[in-house]
Amino acid sequence: MPSGLARAALRGHRPAFAGTAVAALFAAAVVGASVTMLAVAGADGVPVAARRTMAAHGVGEMALVLLLGSVYLSVFVIASTMGTAVAQQHREFAMLRAVGARPWQIRRAVAVQAVLAAVPAALAGCALGAVLARWWFGGMVARGLIPGGVAFRFSWVALPVCLAVAVLTSAVAGLLAAARFAGLRPARALAEAAAGRRKLGPLRLPLGLLATAGGVLLSRLLADQPAEKAGQGAFLVLLLFCAGVALLGPRLVGPAAWLVSRLVGRFGGVAGLAMRNVSAQSRRFSAAVVPLVLVVAFGTTKIALHTTAQHLTGSAGPPDEVWLDQVGTGMYAGFAAIAAANTLAVITAERRRELALLRLIGSYRRQVRAMAAWEAAVVAGTALVLGTAIALLTLAPVLRRMFGAALPYVPWPTAAAIAGGTLLLALLSTGLPVHLTLRRRATETLAAA
Repeated sequence: MPSGLARAALRGHRPAFAGTAVAALFAAAVVGASVTMLAVAGADGVPVAARRTMAAHGVGEMALVLLLGSVYLSVFVIASTMGTAVAQQHREFAMLRAVGARPWQIRRAVAVQAVLAAVPAALAGCALGAVLARWWFGGMVARGLIPGGVAFRFSWVALPVCLAVAVLTSAVAGLLAAARFAGLRPARALAEAAAGRRKLGPLRLPLGLLATAGGVLLSRLLADQPAEKAGQGAFLVLLLFCAGVALLGPRLVGPAAWLVSRLVGRFGGVAGLAMRNVSAQSRRFSAAVVPLVLVVAFGTTKIALHTTAQHLTGSAGPPDEVWLDQVGTGMYAGFAAIAAANTLAVITAERRRELALLRLIGSYRRQVRAMAAWEAAVVAGTALVLGTAIALLTLAPVLRRMFGAALPYVPWPTAAAIAGGTLLLALLSTGLPVHLTLRRRATETLAAA
């Protein structure tokens, strides 16, 4: 039965699994490129001098860090994307529980869904990883990290590794996504499916407060440490703050969104309607804000550290280490962006019935699109506020120890690019599902929903 459920779900909820496939594709590309670069660093026939040069620049270590980081992040990103796919199947799973399906059967079905969505994408991602590895290799050669005499060779070990990582991470992510709902009693599962919402877990608030307090405490402790230790601990501070935002969810995002939406609401009309939607459905929109917060926090922290160093000292450090850091930052931001885009797209798709009703009562298509755009602006603005706050708290001890200044320096074009990129991601992720919904007649959309 579980495999049959998985195949039926994939056919009936294809858009919901797109995020899982994209996350698996991205993870496989990074894994494939990392494995290939590890093979290059340890290949037979490489001259001893060249091997020492690569070891001195940490080529193999960096590839290993990116490999482990992509495996770690893919579990959580695929779990996030699978969580939205599972949420769309609550009614089906509730009915299955009511007619006798066991919790382990639901969990297994979701795990199989994740594997079926991830494995084909991983095969394509492995091929993309070969292209990425070739670009990565060329960049290192150009910067002197790899001697010019070392030849690039694609490692076929990357293929089984990509498949193994895809199967393992997607299965674990599927089990995590289905853990709670599969364990509910049938009556409770039916009630939650009918209501379309569930209460927040009782541990989310204390754990969220604990993570946030841990970030504040660690940030304070790092302020008294040497610059090198402060820099090493900053990443943990960043993770603790991000975890706190993710756990606190609407309790934190709701007030921040209300603050941003107050400014938007002054424009009136469809902007006011968008403001009321965000204020009334803070929990739904918080699911979209959290991944965007991760994108802003990670990106801003890394970028601001380099721009501040360049502004205050006239140098951002060795050119190769700036480039390697950008590669890692791009990977982390890429995973977070995938989760954000998927969450926004699925949330918008879930509102097909609401959008259709707006059309039936006389709203024009342009008005519905404008309302969705304003909502995306509120989500992006909220993410920018929270993400920037996290970046400032993370950077404060590092910058104080390194340069004696607590505030970072970010040129306005860079700040505008961060804000514009966040807004563009929110607009595209929201606008495409709205456009596809409005292409159909409102009555057809209501019937399908």
